[in-house]
Amino acid sequence: METRLIIVLIGLAFALVEFLRGRMAHTREQLTFDLVTGGTVGFVVSPLVAVGASLLLDLVLPASRDAWADLPVWAAVLLFLVGDDLVHYAWHRLSHSVPLLYTLHRAHHSAPYMSVSMMYRNNLFYYACMPSLWVSGALVHLGLGSVYAVYLVVKLTVIAGAHSSVRWDEPLYRIPALHPVMWVVERVISTPSTHAMHHGQHADDGVTHYKGNYGNLLFVWDMIFGTGRITRRYPEAYGIEGLADQSFATEFAWPLVPLAPDED
Repeated sequence: METRLIIVLIGLAFALVEFLRGRMAHTREQLTFDLVTGGTVGFVVSPLVAVGASLLLDLVLPASRDAWADLPVWAAVLLFLVGDDLVHYAWHRLSHSVPLLYTLHRAHHSAPYMSVSMMYRNNLFYYACMPSLWVSGALVHLGLGSVYAVYLVVKLTVIAGAHSSVRWDEPLYRIPALHPVMWVVERVISTPSTHAMHHGQHADDGVTHYKGNYGNLLFVWDMIFGTGRITRRYPEAYGIEGLADQSFATEFAWPLVPLAPDED
């Protein structure tokens, strides 16, 4: 519970800065949708997946609970970086290639803005089926919960910063003494520039990189697997190009709520 409170406070801090700097571009309806989907993912789906993964391991491997509790911290962190972050990269990349998965994922890209509020804007079943959540739940069951609590705070801080309309990286690019540091930073973690490129609306704008920059916490996966692009620029428009609009209910609960006929 303390970890979730810290995460909420981090999100609120970014939201406050967005508000104070006049960088909140949502309508009331969009913001409501962001909060409903994000709240459902964070406080309903994720805990249920963790419980489901734990119960499944109890059933399949009865002696598995806390079996890895004595692992050194570095090994536990490595397991989360691979089992959670790398697996999420693969899932995210697959979601932009498989039409069924993209239909589940499209809610995250239909937002015509960047904001901390939309970082967990997604379909209910997209997260329920997300392999990295199940792996993380299993690792917690195996005794790595204390490491996961710290890992999750670090991860969510990076992700919140990458989605926020407050471009923390932009002024740092202009400081010559920081050029070597930022060269490393933007190749290791997701930044506002690299992640905003993934959310751009127009593929021909010279910035948008819709079929790449999939990294969640670590951008290094994109660098390793050849899907990364770095411009230190930001798209002028965000959203989905070339697909019909869908209702919030459809984006949140498809296939329970059907798609509009012209996109079925």
